[in-house]
Amino acid sequence: MKQIKVLGSGCTKCTKTAELIEKIALEQGAIVKVTKETDPQVIMAFGAMSTPAVVVNEQLVHSGSMPHTAQIKEWL
Repeated sequence: MKQIKVLGSGCTKCTKTAELIEKIALEQGAIVKVTKETDPQVIMAFGAMSTPAVVVNEQLVHSGSMPHTAQIKEWL
């Protein structure tokens, strides 16, 4: 199971990013656990300078915008 964290302040884009990842994972049949992280110290610890940011298995893979569907499929 992949652990995916969406880092952000809880803004609309951050929430939609988490929802999009969950939707695509369901469509792909991928088993994932998507969590949202809003703690600024945790976000900075990952090196994310802008949000929304996405962490897959403790590795920062995207930041600064909502990821595209193709990117999400690659992570899954």
